Amino acid sequence: MFVFYTVFILLIVQRLLELRVAKRNQAWMEGRGGVEIGKEHYMWIVMLHIGFFLSLWIETATRGYPVLDWWPFIACVLLIVQFIRYWAITSLGPYWNTRIIFVPGAHVVKRGPYRFMRHPNYMAVILEFALIPLLFEAYVTLGLFSMLNAWMLLYRIRVEECGLAKYTDYASVMSDCSRFIPKNPEEK
Repeated sequence: MFVFYTVFILLIVQRLLELRVAKRNQAWMEGRGGVEIGKEHYMWIVMLHIGFFLSLWIETATRGYPVLDWWPFIACVLLIVQFIRYWAITSLGPYWNTRIIFVPGAHVVKRGPYRFMRHPNYMAVILEFALIPLLFEAYVTLGLFSMLNAWMLLYRIRVEECGLAKYTDYASVMSDCSRFIPKNPEEK
């Protein structure tokens, strides 16, 4: 039980701190003429993440807080995923947000993990939705929310990439990167 609540509370605190950063970044972008698109689905993303944590908590609690026997390996992989996620967030700097906001005419960030793929932050979230429930043997949460997240990201990424193409130099800058599969930036 201790392991579950330690990880669970750390993840909740992490998400709340990220929302503060997103709010600050939103104000920064809006101060520079930032345009938000995709507002209609933002509530569904918030609900998806809240549902994920509720499902994880309920499933784990009702099963007696199990922890996978090979949890050290999953925990190490999860730490690597967190590193990649924060590498992506810090690489975007004030342009990172939980909403889809663009500063018209801004240049697309192609540093950090964005040199290797177009959506490293989304890749990290996909992995989190699998690894966190796996760590606690919450297989219903893993399956259900991995599918719901994939469905949501299919829509969100299309909306985001259309906005990036409209408001930035995304098409020319990121044409050599795949969405999720890392690619050596030296390869053409």
